Amino acid sequence: MSTNIEYTSKYSIDKATLLHLYKNMLKPRLIEEKMLVLLRQGKISKWFSGIGQEAIAVGVTMALENDEYILPMHRNLGVFTTREIPLYRLFSQWQGKMNGFTKGRDRSFHFGTQEYHLVGMISHLGPQLGIADGIALANKLKQNNKVCAVFTGEGGTSEGDFHEALNVASVWSLPVLFCIENNGYGLSTPTSEQFNCKDLADRGIGYGVESYVIDGNNILEVYSKVDELAKSIRKNPRPVLLEFKTFRMRGHEEASGTKYVPEDLMNDWALKDPIDNFMAYLKSENILNSSIESKYKEEITEEINKHLQIAFDEEKIIPDLETELNDVYKAYDYQEIDASSTKKNIRFVDAISEALELSMHKHNDLVIMGQDVAEYGGVFKITDGFIEKFGKDRVRNTPICESAIVSAAYGLSVNGMKAVVEMQFADFVSSGFNPIVNLLAKSHYRWFQNADVVVRMPCGAGVGAGPFHSQTNEAWFTKTPGLKVVYPAFPQDAKGLLIESINDPNPVLFFEHKALYRSVYQDVSEGEFTCEIGKANLLKKGNEITIIGYGASVHWILEALEHLTHIAADVIDLRTLQPLDTETIYNSVKKTGKVLVVQEDSLFGGIASDLSALITENCFQFLDAPVKRLASLETPIPFQTELEIQYLAKSKVTNAIKDLLNY
Repeated sequence: MSTNIEYTSKYSIDKATLLHLYKNMLKPRLIEEKMLVLLRQGKISKWFSGIGQEAIAVGVTMALENDEYILPMHRNLGVFTTREIPLYRLFSQWQGKMNGFTKGRDRSFHFGTQEYHLVGMISHLGPQLGIADGIALANKLKQNNKVCAVFTGEGGTSEGDFHEALNVASVWSLPVLFCIENNGYGLSTPTSEQFNCKDLADRGIGYGVESYVIDGNNILEVYSKVDELAKSIRKNPRPVLLEFKTFRMRGHEEASGTKYVPEDLMNDWALKDPIDNFMAYLKSENILNSSIESKYKEEITEEINKHLQIAFDEEKIIPDLETELNDVYKAYDYQEIDASSTKKNIRFVDAISEALELSMHKHNDLVIMGQDVAEYGGVFKITDGFIEKFGKDRVRNTPICESAIVSAAYGLSVNGMKAVVEMQFADFVSSGFNPIVNLLAKSHYRWFQNADVVVRMPCGAGVGAGPFHSQTNEAWFTKTPGLKVVYPAFPQDAKGLLIESINDPNPVLFFEHKALYRSVYQDVSEGEFTCEIGKANLLKKGNEITIIGYGASVHWILEALEHLTHIAADVIDLRTLQPLDTETIYNSVKKTGKVLVVQEDSLFGGIASDLSALITENCFQFLDAPVKRLASLETPIPFQTELEIQYLAKSKVTNAIKDLLNY
């Protein structure tokens, strides 16, 4: 019996494994055929077909050990079924029911499960590759000789995240298998319009990454090569890039259709169907016969129908508001560590450094990553000397690739570790924005995987750094559910809040104002202590006016009040912007009746605007004047000294207080 795929005798695979490979490919195919029927019946909402690509998912998964992480995409049903996830759970997931993996919050394959060592994709595709870097880094640090495999399509290789992740894996010699499924089309765009190289595997050359082209429809070639490489990588950790040549036989998703595909091309690939060809080969070798084939189909069909009925019989999710809100963050009980009465006078920058050093001693699984943070100690010298204390494994210089590093930090968390990522300047976080707001923020809500990551954000103007090194961009993140945003103004708070941010298993954006680093001193408690996230600090008490600030603006407010000694003001240092201490704010407003909110950021869409709205909605009857917002100019931040002074709201604080009191 002839086949359209060449199966050679060089593959030394026993009969039982050959049959297992066949059955594992047959199972996702039969599930898919059933799903297409259910889709037409309106019983599922969407389907991304992997028909014709089963050999890749099954071959890779069978070549890996069950406790090695795989990061599949939306055409890799065979990964999930080969890992033997109960089918009713998959069916419930696709129907948005509670027995799925996301409580109905995400669909199809947008989920992960620690039980089966799978990390599902997000629609942005690229960050998946950086997550694999983080998982592999944790494996390497644990010295557990484990491989990690991550999938992407040929379309995803055009994203910057692909190149960043490949480069990081190469520089750090990470044990990752990067698996490209080159299936011909990105939705409707053919590969000829996506890249201009013969083989995508060639892209590994530029990054010093070993790479191979594999016939993705040949299950023996897939399984044998991946098995060979996985065994080698476990002994000699390194990344390997694999390009699997295959074809997408159905639309990007079923509604898309395949009218854009030339008919002769479709027919050619139909002849290379991985299951039909492998079945023919096994029969020609007297390994498979009609009786075994029928038995497999009957067993799988019975399993599908039984588990479908379980999913169909499951009740629909009844929305519960408390459940939805509580699942945004991983549950965490704050354990206060009292501050020592023994203090020493140190700078803001020293408090940050001490908090990091204490946390590195406390958490042996904590890794610090960032540009120039190792031998150089970071551009602000906060990690100076850390290499000697903790070694290069845990204090890691990174390439300039913010997106991959944030994704890798998430991967460390997935694999049971903690990460602190230093943005060299907060402005540069724009290059890592996607994984922060779409991975870190949504992870626990989507599939109950916390993101144990702190992103340190040196920010702010006042040091003549210009438009690209001076932003205070906290408002980019305070509106994103799932993130915590901390912004201290004093060394004592900075130390206690950073220690607590690292203790907290949820993602924290930790803003550190550069102008305060070496200008603000305070007697700071020695040793470890914590400050609770979400609690503001009432710095001054008075009954005439409430003045609210955070970061540098707190110092502007206090400086102005030094010259307005006759004014009795409540001064609130927010310290934390998300979650927000509304209780302290409202209690003060109800007492004073007048409110000024001062921020360094430009006005529109900032924290002051939300505070104004919250106060107006909740304390309107107590107000004796409109809530006044004070912020910097609606321009980028200029470099030249006089222009920067004009930009900042600092010089306007005194008049703003007077005007509001005179209202």
